[in-house]
Amino acid sequence: TGAPAGLPRPYCPCAACAAALGPDARAATALLLDGALLLDLTPGAAFAAARAGRSLTGVRQVLLSHPHDGPAVEVPAGLPQPGRVPDGRELTLLTGHRVRAVAMDAPGTGYAVTGPEGQRLLYLPPGGAPAGLAEPAESYDMVCLDVVGRPDALAKLRAVGAVGPTTDVVAVHLDHDVPPGPELARRLAAAGARAVPDGTTLAVGAYEDVPDVPRRTLVLGGARSGKSVEAERRLEAFPDVLYVATGGSRNGDTEWSARVAAHRERRPGSWQTVETCDLVPLLAAEGPPLLIDCLSLWLTDAMDSAGAWDDAVWAERGEKVLRERVRELTEAVRETRRTVVAVSNEVGSGIVPSTASGRRYRDELGRLNAGFAGECEQVL
Repeated sequence: TGAPAGLPRPYCPCAACAAALGPDARAATALLLDGALLLDLTPGAAFAAARAGRSLTGVRQVLLSHPHDGPAVEVPAGLPQPGRVPDGRELTLLTGHRVRAVAMDAPGTGYAVTGPEGQRLLYLPPGGAPAGLAEPAESYDMVCLDVVGRPDALAKLRAVGAVGPTTDVVAVHLDHDVPPGPELARRLAAAGARAVPDGTTLAVGAYEDVPDVPRRTLVLGGARSGKSVEAERRLEAFPDVLYVATGGSRNGDTEWSARVAAHRERRPGSWQTVETCDLVPLLAAEGPPLLIDCLSLWLTDAMDSAGAWDDAVWAERGEKVLRERVRELTEAVRETRRTVVAVSNEVGSGIVPSTASGRRYRDELGRLNAGFAGECEQVL
């Protein structure tokens, strides 16, 4: 289930490779389907099959999905010579399997395999996404692809219905971009995918292990801690995300403009952006997933509207007005049917603000974060 160079990579000193031991070690990805079809021939395939309690003696067809760098891979005795199916062509095996070649946007070929009993599997090469997708008649039962390296490929498949709620998305071609173990499992689960150790037998069409994607998530962190990147990563495998920017344009502030531009360049081109602090109508409406960045700027706007910075106004009516705004927001989060990922700053763990208004903002943001978190399935 690993990248072409394997995991750990030879002679790589990084922390991910150093920790890739035991079940977290991965050889280059290859799939053996029903003992008859081998997708990608990798070094040591016969030994790997034997360790998994399988034999390659019944393989009738070997197909390659991507160019292999380095020395030629020796074909084990008894295996047919590997080949590739031209894009768009279909191959039918004597075993009843049908294999259709899927064109990719990078060097390589994807394979859509239909089993004798109708189960449908899609296997994509490393670093590639399907090119020119049309809406399929039905979702695949299982998709094996480079989720970490090309999350946009998963988003494209979801956009046309090729990946549905019951599709088992299995991450393969895993490299050292993400640390193995719990961190890899957590990151994949957020995309509705999972990873399995080398040698695992998977039943196509059985989706009991398909992760449930959290519908409401709050990402907390300090300044420059990576919380916005984490929030964006959680939705990059989904199409048509609505990015809600609560900070406004701040005309004349060049530093702020640079930060906004950096965020915009990081986001997928298919995402839409709206600049507003009016979150309740968006949460109440039907539509694609929302990424709200961030609640701390929403609170600044809410406190401005309530006059909460002034002690007299705060005592007279500001506190009541602000608490009502926060209550309306948290109730909207509770009732929303959309997928929501929100970002907020974590404050109050360090220096005590020297002004009353600063302490007030710190306290109210803590209350807002706690209230919002209470309506979420997951908080990071």
